[in-house]
Amino acid sequence: MIHWIKQLRSAFGIAFLWLVCLIYFTQGFRSFVWTAVSYQLKDRLQLSPSASQFVFSVAFFPWSIKPLYGIISDCIPIRRKKRTPYLMISTVLSLVPWLLLGLDLSLRSSSLYLMILLTVQNLGSAMADVVIDAMIAEAVRHERASFSGDLQSVSWLAMALGGICGSLLGGYALNNLGIDAIFLLFTVLPALQLLSCALVEEIPVEDEMVDSNGFEEKSKMSNDSDGDLLSEKKSSVNAPRRRKSQKKNRKETVNEKSQTKRSPESLASQWFQSLKAAAYGLGRAFKQPIILRPMTWFFIAHVTFPNLSTVMFYYQTEVLKLDASFLGSARVVGWLGLMLGTFIYNRYLTKMKLRKSLMWAQVGLSLTIILDMVLVSRTNLELSVSDKTMVLFGSALADAINQLKFMPFLILSGRLCPPGIEGTLFALFMSINNFGNTVGSFVGAGLASVLRISSGSFDNLFLGLAVQVLCVYIPMLFLFLIPKEATGVSA
Repeated sequence: MIHWIKQLRSAFGIAFLWLVCLIYFTQGFRSFVWTAVSYQLKDRLQLSPSASQFVFSVAFFPWSIKPLYGIISDCIPIRRKKRTPYLMISTVLSLVPWLLLGLDLSLRSSSLYLMILLTVQNLGSAMADVVIDAMIAEAVRHERASFSGDLQSVSWLAMALGGICGSLLGGYALNNLGIDAIFLLFTVLPALQLLSCALVEEIPVEDEMVDSNGFEEKSKMSNDSDGDLLSEKKSSVNAPRRRKSQKKNRKETVNEKSQTKRSPESLASQWFQSLKAAAYGLGRAFKQPIILRPMTWFFIAHVTFPNLSTVMFYYQTEVLKLDASFLGSARVVGWLGLMLGTFIYNRYLTKMKLRKSLMWAQVGLSLTIILDMVLVSRTNLELSVSDKTMVLFGSALADAINQLKFMPFLILSGRLCPPGIEGTLFALFMSINNFGNTVGSFVGAGLASVLRISSGSFDNLFLGLAVQVLCVYIPMLFLFLIPKEATGVSA
């Protein structure tokens, strides 16, 4: 373990590893502060379940346009850098809203202002997620490619650890601290993230190009030296020419830089052309049937499912009287269920046809909803099963099954991305997934409104859950969109 850590530190540097772990830990730790947001909407603002779900749906929309951040950072450098400036901007965007909400009572007491600031905060978090993914992809290229799986494992473990800590501490903080204090405490992590950005050195765009040319020249010289004596002599004769050529390339680079500084209009035109080319390439790749059809299925699977998670949160706190500490513990169990789902899929289901595994995942989701129906109907008490046991078991099972469904999505996304635009296209796939979740939340809010499910009135919640069960089976009708022979190890 220590040797593995030393290898990673030697390959990537302690500053980069610290930044990666901190950002992913912060992403997982967001449950600490978003639990407080849920109680702020329910108790302080006294919004109905459908209204709260609407606020969440709008606030999380920035996660649905992640490719936009990737394209902009790829095509428009800031001071000749494509990553760290955007990471600093995104960190500020994720820091300031929590600071304002913690300091200003009027802002967190208005549902409109709260929704706007939460949307800005998610914009910063989503942008940081895209930028750090791009930095990881760049870091593992060429000679460090063998560490790609290790770096992904480190980032995932950091996020899982953050999620567990955030869920445990979030409930405790709600019982012992004010919501304003929770918002302010969370700003510590983005502040650390902002300071850590300065520790990572990024090669400027032009210098990276020059270094690449230098590397090619060194490679050529190395190859020449491995030849016979005649090749060695030719190499020494041609060396002055190569040095002259290198100087010429550097001069051309300097001229281009000075020309760019003198012509802001040409620079803007160049940015526009780069953005246009990137968007066109992304659209052309996505239109391919082998990419479009599977992604369409995953989108359908989300938009046809009315999400009632916020309604269930209201029911658990108002009817079942479950406190914040217990709900935090339930989320920890959910994280453990997610890990279990990942293990089960990697260990036993990778050779199963994706159509079959997705079909059983949908069946499993219907079972988790049936458990909620048992809870809402109070049948569990007749069977001598406590509410807390039902919630804990349901949370673990739901997250495990959702992970079993999400793993094929990751596999297909990774295998369908054509070379050259893997990062941006993968961000697009994830955005489709997030946008589908957002639409499903809107549909769930609409269903709750139609059934007149509100705070203190959950008479029709059982009916809403029954609608959910029926909707879970709709995506099965579209499984023909998934490649017939695709499995977890081949596509």
